[in-house]
Amino acid sequence: MKKPFSLMAGILAALALTTVAAPAAAQDQTREEQGEARREAEAGNQLKLREIERRILPQMQGAEYLGPAYDSTARAYRLKFIKDGRVTYVDVDARTGRIIGRSR
Repeated sequence: MKKPFSLMAGILAALALTTVAAPAAAQDQTREEQGEARREAEAGNQLKLREIERRILPQMQGAEYLGPAYDSTARAYRLKFIKDGRVTYVDVDARTGRIIGRSR
């Protein structure tokens, strides 16, 4: 009777390791992109995130701001909002602060 439990424990341990490793890789990429965004803003090549948020958040009246993501290839921020159970993404050019896209 102990063998099935040991097998199940082994499977659960393997799954736990898998779920920890994948988010860690994503976190590393996120940190790299955040660092890239910070360096570009400090160099004067693009706006700081706080400036972009200051411009965009007032336009999203009634929506809850869930946070940003940065795309270093596009040099754009994707701001995530939710209102009435619907998620909206607002893509913003990090160099100009202009909205370049919206998705619902």
